[in-house]
Amino acid sequence: MNELNLSFRKATLEDVEDIIALCNECFNEQTSLDYAKEVFTKTMNDENQIYLNGYVDGKLIAHLKLTIIPTIYEKMNTYAILNHVCVKPEYRRHNIATKMLDESTKICKEMGCKAMELWSMNFREAAHACYINYGFLVNDAKFFSKDI
Repeated sequence: MNELNLSFRKATLEDVEDIIALCNECFNEQTSLDYAKEVFTKTMNDENQIYLNGYVDGKLIAHLKLTIIPTIYEKMNTYAILNHVCVKPEYRRHNIATKMLDESTKICKEMGCKAMELWSMNFREAAHACYINYGFLVNDAKFFSKDI
């Protein structure tokens, strides 16, 4: 691939179908379009809920979810959690994820974040190499979850 005409922007309701298709492809998820549109509609006016999309020639090829979390705790301050970081397989190895992380960092700084955290599944070793190369550190913590 030659130099890509890459651009980033925050997602709109009209983008949800393409986002779900990309995430279903990258993560083998089975999120329904109706569910995704319902949740997006409920949160689309929340400035702390950002779905960031990357486009090449008008085609969605990269995506991540950015959640800004303001806290009352001085050490934690305001921080961000990134998840569902993905690049369409045929566009990988072109620094697109790095450029998307740059865009996320810019947004986080504008939102007053002190730190960014990233959730990633254990099997995504190539993605982990990208995150470490970008400067993320593997925490000495466990991520716990419980179905309710």
